[in-house]
Amino acid sequence: MTLSVTDTLRGERVELAVDDETVLVYVCGLTVSDDAHLGHARLWFHADVLHRWLAFRGYDVRHVENVTDVNEKIAARVGERPAWETEADVARHYTQSVLDDMRGLNLKRAEVYPRVSEHVPEIVSLIETLIEGGYAYESDGSVYFDVTTFEEYGALSNQSLSDLEAQGDPEERSEKRNPADFALWKAGGVDPEAIRDHRKHDHEGDLPTGQTWESPWSEGRPGWHVECSVMSTTHLGNTLDVHVGGRDLVFPHHENEIAQSEAATGETFARRWLHVGLLQMETEKMSSSLGNFVTVSEALAEYGVDVVRSFYLGAQYRGEQTFSPDAIEEAERRWDRLRRAYRTAVEACDDAAALASASDETLRTAVDDERAAFESAMDDDLDVRSAYNALLALGTAVNSHVEERDAAAEPYDYRGLRRAVETFEELGGDVFGLSLGESADSATEGVEVADNLVELILDVREREREAGNYDRADDLRDRLAEIGVDVEDSDDGPTYRFTE
Repeated sequence: MTLSVTDTLRGERVELAVDDETVLVYVCGLTVSDDAHLGHARLWFHADVLHRWLAFRGYDVRHVENVTDVNEKIAARVGERPAWETEADVARHYTQSVLDDMRGLNLKRAEVYPRVSEHVPEIVSLIETLIEGGYAYESDGSVYFDVTTFEEYGALSNQSLSDLEAQGDPEERSEKRNPADFALWKAGGVDPEAIRDHRKHDHEGDLPTGQTWESPWSEGRPGWHVECSVMSTTHLGNTLDVHVGGRDLVFPHHENEIAQSEAATGETFARRWLHVGLLQMETEKMSSSLGNFVTVSEALAEYGVDVVRSFYLGAQYRGEQTFSPDAIEEAERRWDRLRRAYRTAVEACDDAAALASASDETLRTAVDDERAAFESAMDDDLDVRSAYNALLALGTAVNSHVEERDAAAEPYDYRGLRRAVETFEELGGDVFGLSLGESADSATEGVEVADNLVELILDVREREREAGNYDRADDLRDRLAEIGVDVEDSDDGPTYRFTE
């Protein structure tokens, strides 16, 4: 393999190390306490492109992405709606929302999406192994990892033990040997103060404490960090080829994953660590807590999946990216150029004027050169922007060929155009996940896509209504009417029909 990536652990560009034809990829997934926004989806997207590129290169990709469905932020939302009586109710609602968004973004499905709640026995077993090995200790019913027992602690985040600050809640400090030790198991439920900190609205009644489980130490809840170690190793084995996550999780989450995983197994936890940069909204990162976000469903409804994916293709995974009107306009222009060039190539290739005897070496050379440029860019630390530019350059060559042959009343080069169409479909469609190829000229599938988009918008509208945002729900209905979709509300839910 010639693909090189920037490995956070080594702090440099290295070749992606794979032992055989199967690549084990773990993606640190979302805590399902709210609707996903474009900042979350940036991680999903770049993991998806990595998956697609490895598959294109001939590898069998085993991609696992977790769902964190046990968390104080989730418990804090219990009671916000009548149906949300437990932490599991809230998690189920937002897990479905996340999965819907992933399908809307045209992401390849992971092998599995494991949930924390279904892996508590394995979590307890791993903690028992760490205690037996002398890496962890019990204190007042909670269990902590002793960071001084793991010599490599701090290597991922490039910190020494003396530089580390205390981890966890302040009230934990009396239970811990060292301030930097982190919780593997916490006795009891969620602290009411944590619930108050994460509450989005005031609710009457007792504060929820979240779900708890029995363990050898206490009835309690697993720590955040140990959850990912268990879910990744349960489904992919002790050593991953690639661990992908957001840059904001390098410390403490991923640092702690390494420590507890390698202490338990004695094996390398992940050969390569890829961290995706944050999505900015003006000068701050896009964040649910800051309220400066655009949800995935809103973006898909307003811009469409190809523009959203083209936006993400405007920047390499490891750098930051800014969401702005200008950035979206650029994505729209680039997608329109690519779509039009592909359509020109398809129509010319299928025209009776495209002959086997015709030849245009300029076009054929451009196909080979831009294909090579695309592959080189992708192997160069997944440089998606340069790879997209190669497709646009191929589009320019196709347009020039058609215009010049039309002007001279000469036949098109069928072989060159067919190769261009295949390149667009393989690289733009299969690798980038853009709508090139299989559904581009199918009226039936076009209607199906339109139906799916309307259903997606109506799902967003229903969530706005459930949240009491009636003005925003009415605005979505009015905007659908403007483009020829008439929505009728009934006791059984909304129905619609196309009026134009």
